[in-house]
Amino acid sequence: MNIYRKLRPEEVRTLESHMCSAADWDLVEVAEGFDPRHVRYARFSGSIRIGAFNRIFDLPGGMRKHSGIYYATLHNVTVGDDCCIENVKNYIANYSIGSGCFIENVDLIMTDGISSFGNGVEVAVMSEAGGREVAIFDRLTAQMAYVLALYRHRPKLIASIKEMIGRYVQSVSSETGFIGSDVTIVDTGYIKNVRIGDCCKIEGAARLKNGTINSNAYAPVHIGVNVIGDDFIVSSGSSIEDGVTFSRCFVGQACK
Repeated sequence: MNIYRKLRPEEVRTLESHMCSAADWDLVEVAEGFDPRHVRYARFSGSIRIGAFNRIFDLPGGMRKHSGIYYATLHNVTVGDDCCIENVKNYIANYSIGSGCFIENVDLIMTDGISSFGNGVEVAVMSEAGGREVAIFDRLTAQMAYVLALYRHRPKLIASIKEMIGRYVQSVSSETGFIGSDVTIVDTGYIKNVRIGDCCKIEGAARLKNGTINSNAYAPVHIGVNVIGDDFIVSSGSSIEDGVTFSRCFVGQACK
């Protein structure tokens, strides 16, 4: 857990010489070991916390890039240690970003208002006319979905399960989005109200809105080129690629 401090006057001068600006430098805090040489052409507003930049990323083709923040606008963002954030066309707002992330050539990443990140979205199953909706959430199991869809003759049971889901949705709702550690997001368009787990790789996705990606180091998630997703939960180990469009969808573990 990093301990943050305010910028020293000489660090502010170095940042400004690198064409960086802030609405209020007093709201920008950094971890010990922070080196302002690795922040260039960046704009900050709101509460900002920045870690140390010591890592060099080895990219395909022999290219190497030093961690840091380059050509980006950040608003109310925490950036962990050893991240590389470069070429953000619009901005990143209201996010906590873990350590070791590589974010490059993205349009927009933001959390707007209080979001449950896809938890609690009701999905019509079995009948398109409705009546057997299942609320998707991080901890949904096939057994629970079966009961919610087919045990409508047990209204007290259904009401109890829905109440439990409602409490969980409230517990995960936040004004701040989360990007885990060692996440790669490159050549991607619009990401809004999406919670992203560790080691997820998003390459060339067109739009991701209101969802949770439950990636982890043991079962990472890959989302590929031209994918469009709205109102979703993606479980660990899954792969979504090649122009897939999905909406109000729960993607189970290790699905392709």
